[in-house]
Amino acid sequence: MTILTFNKKELEDKIGKITPGVEEKITDMGTPVENVTDKELSVEVFPNRPDLLSIQNFSRAINQFNGKGGVAKFNINNPEKNYSVVIEKSVKKVRPYTVCAIVKRLKFDDKDIKEIIEIQEKLHNSIGRKRKKIAIGIYPLEKIKLPIRFIAKNPEEIKFQPLESQKELTGKQILRGHPAGKEHAHLLENANVFPIFIDADRKILSMPPIINSEETGRITKNTREIFIECSGDNLHYLKKCLNILASTFSEMGGKIYAMEVEDPKEGKFTSPNMDFEELSFEIKNIEKTLGIKLNEKDVKKYLEKMGIGYSNKKGNSVALIPPYRMDILHWVDLSEEIAIAYGYKNFIPEIPEISTIAEEDPKEKTKKVISKILAGLGL
Repeated sequence: MTILTFNKKELEDKIGKITPGVEEKITDMGTPVENVTDKELSVEVFPNRPDLLSIQNFSRAINQFNGKGGVAKFNINNPEKNYSVVIEKSVKKVRPYTVCAIVKRLKFDDKDIKEIIEIQEKLHNSIGRKRKKIAIGIYPLEKIKLPIRFIAKNPEEIKFQPLESQKELTGKQILRGHPAGKEHAHLLENANVFPIFIDADRKILSMPPIINSEETGRITKNTREIFIECSGDNLHYLKKCLNILASTFSEMGGKIYAMEVEDPKEGKFTSPNMDFEELSFEIKNIEKTLGIKLNEKDVKKYLEKMGIGYSNKKGNSVALIPPYRMDILHWVDLSEEIAIAYGYKNFIPEIPEISTIAEEDPKEKTKKVISKILAGLGL
């Protein structure tokens, strides 16, 4: 779990005055209030909701839960000239995938920059597994010449000035001597080549998942346009992570532009994709799972409170999953969303008309032993 602490006034500017009733609503949404002072409000966010790790996305979710704002939709502008990233085969052995976007019309102050750094680190430490699975880079577009290439080189051939450094260092020197390099060195220590992003002038933007360049990788209050990349080994989660960031920047007033990504394995695709995912389900299954009666109007209302759309397609119920949600994989997940929106306190407990003595299934015991052995072997 993650404890998020928001500036209370800033949050109130987005969701209205925080009264005891609103605090209860925040808890009912599945993000228990931990602490409230005159200046701050702290909530607990569980690992299945990384999309709530920014004040922008959190406040949108609260407004939706309170019936304000409706299901969020995001406009993605088509790629402009040279808005592309080419992934070369050389990087496939060390950090095989990346997804990217460009955001314009931003206005940063010190608070905004701090928020961006915080959400980066929260995503790194949660779904990113401390940068092992996902690393995020954000760069001032005015310092970069497009298109971008994602390549891998011998670490001794990589040389640039990393953030917070006074001089150029090689890839190996960064791992041995830079604070960020030493902290994350284990992620590249066994690699023969290190991944880097370079622009059209062959300037190094970063060496993921370690550090950005001081020249091309530091956003400031003067930055108005940014290039974002997420790199790692699972393309699905990278896309979801980028969608979380894109939705955050959209809430900050940014204008999102897609990029063309050329991948030697996946082919060419456009990034980000902020379309809704469709998940078919049957209302009777939700009713049976929750033990309550529901009609189509109820289901639509409860799903929309959780930021999820609803459509009836030729008599079939279809949930429209927002592009930033990572936790909706099955209709049972929709049952949980509807239960939260319905309100757990509104369920009437019933004593079952059966009597059983429970015990763990022997097969599950065996599986548990095997999983522990495999985990002990480092898998």
